[in-house]
Amino acid sequence: MQRADAQAFETDAPGRGRKPTYPEQLRKLAVRKTTQETPPNATHWSLSTMAKALKVSSRTVGRIWHEHGLKPHLVRTFKVSNDPRFAEKLEEVIGLYLNAPEHAIVLCCDEKSQVQALDRTQPGLPR
Repeated sequence: MQRADAQAFETDAPGRGRKPTYPEQLRKLAVRKTTQETPPNATHWSLSTMAKALKVSSRTVGRIWHEHGLKPHLVRTFKVSNDPRFAEKLEEVIGLYLNAPEHAIVLCCDEKSQVQALDRTQPGLPR
């Protein structure tokens, strides 16, 4: 009998449990603002800035974002250079890959984003 009771807890009917106490209109507003607006003087919404804008707690905003899979702090975009010679330089690099000089090895090194290049602390090796 105890085993049957334990299984009943694991298979509760859908729709059970406490319902959200915030209205649907608030959830829609939070999603719209998160996906279509940016806060003043910032690049994206944080829990606290959105909570202040909606006049609710940051936990409420967190629940709404979690329900909708929103993560405004994650940026998933491709950044293109604003260098006026970007296309020309791109063609040169791609040209190396497509038509490498005979007996040459073509290597690619990418920069590490979000790291500031500082002066060397030790002298470089002699050439």
